[in-house]
Amino acid sequence: MSGRAQLMWDEAVTGYDFGPDHPMDPVRLALTKHLVDAFGLDKDVEVVAAKPAGESTLRLVHREDYIDAVKAASADPGAADGAYGIGTMDDPAFAGMHEVSATIAGQSVGAAEAVWRGEALHAVNFTGGLHHAMPGGASGFCIYNDASLAIARLLELGAERVAYVDVDVHHGDGVQAAFWEDPRVLTISLHEHPRTLFPQTGWPEETGAESAEGSAVNLALPAGTGDAGWLRAFHAVVPELIADFRPQVLVTQHGADTHFEDPLAHLAVSLDAQRAVQVACHDLAHRYADGRWVALGGGGYAVVEVVPRSWTHLVGIAAGREITPETVIPESWRQEVFARTRQLAPGRMTDGRWPVSFAEWEAGYDPADRLDQAVLATRRAVFPLRGLLA
Repeated sequence: MSGRAQLMWDEAVTGYDFGPDHPMDPVRLALTKHLVDAFGLDKDVEVVAAKPAGESTLRLVHREDYIDAVKAASADPGAADGAYGIGTMDDPAFAGMHEVSATIAGQSVGAAEAVWRGEALHAVNFTGGLHHAMPGGASGFCIYNDASLAIARLLELGAERVAYVDVDVHHGDGVQAAFWEDPRVLTISLHEHPRTLFPQTGWPEETGAESAEGSAVNLALPAGTGDAGWLRAFHAVVPELIADFRPQVLVTQHGADTHFEDPLAHLAVSLDAQRAVQVACHDLAHRYADGRWVALGGGGYAVVEVVPRSWTHLVGIAAGREITPETVIPESWRQEVFARTRQLAPGRMTDGRWPVSFAEWEAGYDPADRLDQAVLATRRAVFPLRGLLA
């Protein structure tokens, strides 16, 4: 197996553009790639443009009638069929929508193929992680569910155990739905509580179909959760489940919208804590999955302050050249930011909270604490189904 990491990138992905007033601004993708290059990380990874996902690949997850509807809206946005979630406020139709969505999906599928075949140990597609798309419909800014397609391709290639860890602020509902009945896939989603955030799913009691009980894990966190609580919750649930499941491949989704500056959600997580979870996922892949790691992007709507820095950290970790938090950001990138957005860029790769610390679950818990109640709810719902102590 090659020890080299792959970064999946095709300039065409910046065409995933719902319009000037939509929060999913593709400038976040371009600025991330520019920051990766500014740090020279493109020399530490193999930059690969995979082919777009073809129709047979898309059908691993999506219904044929839905794919046809996306194609039709792509050719004529004015004729979008709202019954498929296209042409809505969240998912406006735009010319070329099918082609660019298939390109993003192709990068995640290509990443999965490279890791499974041993062409790379780690592969990153920060343009992916579009985890809300359902088999028969668009949802939550997501047209094709590249994360589900990557997992489905791994299963098609012969994988028998794939773990998916989603730390986006929103529930990874589309991925959970795609593998609800499949015990070969363990889906773990750490997200803001559905009482206060879209898509209003991801309750602890959602644990998988009867044929796959305990294969869906949901950790619903109280609004306002910050670094210490977020990291405590992650480490109280995720490592033990991964150790028990022992996946052949770890697929992770790193939506940056948990950040305290994100305009669409209500957690209070820093860039430094996001980086800590990225490091933890990398370590889990090496400890339990022979290093096989597919890392995806996701949400994130603070498109200058947060997203490029968070995902550049992710690329650096995958490449084996971690960027230390106090590192000064190259001036060339800050100038690029101002030229594109007329915003002032951050100066360092930290929010000033490094090193982040938290209380380990094993040291005890407080049953009256809202964060600990959330962790307990998840452990009690899922751990006994997997033969683990709650």
